[in-house]
Amino acid sequence: MNFNAMPYQRIDTAKYQQEQNNLIDQIASNQDHSLLIKLIDDYRANYIKAMTNASLAEVRHTINTDDKFYDLEVTNLYDIYPLISEVANRFNKTILTHPCLAFFKTTYGSYYLELLTIEAKIFDSKIMDLLTEESRLQNEYDKIIAGAKIPFDDKINNLSQMAKYGQNLDRNIRRNAAMAVDNFMRENDKDISQIYDKLVKVRDQMAKLLGFKNYLELGYLRLKRTDYDANMVAIYREQIKEHVVPLAAKFYAMQAKDLGITDPKMYDFSLSYLDGNPTPKGNKDELVKKALIMYSEMSNETKEFFNFMIDNDLMDLETKPGKMSGGYCTEFALYKAPFIFANFNGTSDDVNTLTHEAGHAFEDYYANKFIDNPDLIWPTTEAAEIDSMSMEFFSYPWLELFFGNDTKKYKHSHMRDAITFLPYAITVDHFQHLVYEKPEATPEERKQMWLNLEKIYLPWRDYGECSFTKTGTFWYRQGHIFTSPLYYIDYALAQVCAFQFYLADLKNHQDAWQRYLKLCSLGGTKPFLSLLKECNLKSPFEPDTIKEITTALIPIINQIEL
Repeated sequence: MNFNAMPYQRIDTAKYQQEQNNLIDQIASNQDHSLLIKLIDDYRANYIKAMTNASLAEVRHTINTDDKFYDLEVTNLYDIYPLISEVANRFNKTILTHPCLAFFKTTYGSYYLELLTIEAKIFDSKIMDLLTEESRLQNEYDKIIAGAKIPFDDKINNLSQMAKYGQNLDRNIRRNAAMAVDNFMRENDKDISQIYDKLVKVRDQMAKLLGFKNYLELGYLRLKRTDYDANMVAIYREQIKEHVVPLAAKFYAMQAKDLGITDPKMYDFSLSYLDGNPTPKGNKDELVKKALIMYSEMSNETKEFFNFMIDNDLMDLETKPGKMSGGYCTEFALYKAPFIFANFNGTSDDVNTLTHEAGHAFEDYYANKFIDNPDLIWPTTEAAEIDSMSMEFFSYPWLELFFGNDTKKYKHSHMRDAITFLPYAITVDHFQHLVYEKPEATPEERKQMWLNLEKIYLPWRDYGECSFTKTGTFWYRQGHIFTSPLYYIDYALAQVCAFQFYLADLKNHQDAWQRYLKLCSLGGTKPFLSLLKECNLKSPFEPDTIKEITTALIPIINQIEL
């Protein structure tokens, strides 16, 4: 169904609770296998309908945060979500304590039951008010960022529109643009710092009410991390520190030299080349047409997928006033339809975002062909990011469609940026670990935490005249820290796996592509490390993985003739 024609209806929580609880009662009191499957299917159908309406409200709100109707609908969801979670918790416990548990394990798989066990651990009715408050605070942050109105270049810009000025050949423009964004963050310092302070305390309180030591334990379970833990992540960060931070420092030093800058500032590094960054050739509609050519030639599977996206208006790509910043992919489960949200601004990020989010969307579309259980369509977040980041690399043979003569520049910068991103990703992750280990820290102490980590992982950063960012506030811009706690190491783990697909693709495209299709077809039927084994990918946690991959990539990057 076309996105614009999808009907929205506010979830009737009283009706939803009554219908779902009635089904749960019947599940609890029956042992007929055929009837149990039907009752569970009916329960899922109600859930899918409710979540589709919730997704419609959220997507339409992010497209236009000034729309008062959907702003109210999203606000209403803060009260609805905990009630839905309460019903889901009763369903989970009913399944887990049912006399037919062995039948459920055979029918739905042991991993699904493991996920239900996790869900039962991370919810209790006593945290419902805290969940509502968490959602409300997250929306407050989103509205501040989406509502940015920054005067620059004789017009009012949002944050996505400001990004292109950071790539201007004129260093004064880059500096002034960075200072304008810096000033916006300074003006909102009090609100943003207070929002985050409240979020940290709300999450810590939730964790302790549920019997956890701190939010880190709860947060890992909320992200369904069943086969690795915080200790393994800490060791992984050390690998990045040892093998990638020195390499990234060299790349930045080379970039500064190529730009003829002896005192590089953070605002300089958005410009990759002295004659300008690679830019996509064409407006939004033209880029979509080129993407259709790419996906039509890539495979029959991607051709079918992208035509479905276009035919049903399942992409909103252009930046505009009042639109939420960033990019994401979600789904309307009732229609088995993914949706791509982006903020095209005329930079290479337009292609980055389109191919990245298309990877997520393709996984959702493709997995629906193989998986009946809607709870297992999406993998856990780090596995999902393999789908998206790998799609960026599989697009390489078609880059000339988008960049023309800038193709080599784009490929060079894309690969280099993928490597230099890793130290930043682990900075965000380490920062959040420190924050939740010390929830009583003041906003000023958190700023110092960030500064200390920058010295370790990002020693080349000099914010120049951006005096507010210098105080340890760059993380204010990273929405994941506010709205998706602990969801950032996922990118660093996935990037290493995506590099493996790229290197495999260079050796044998057909083999690499079939392994990628297999990964997408498995969806969320297995945990992260098990998915890697299924697709013959090496675990990022193994001590030699990072070193092997970076060693293989360096000569490839160096051989690209600019």
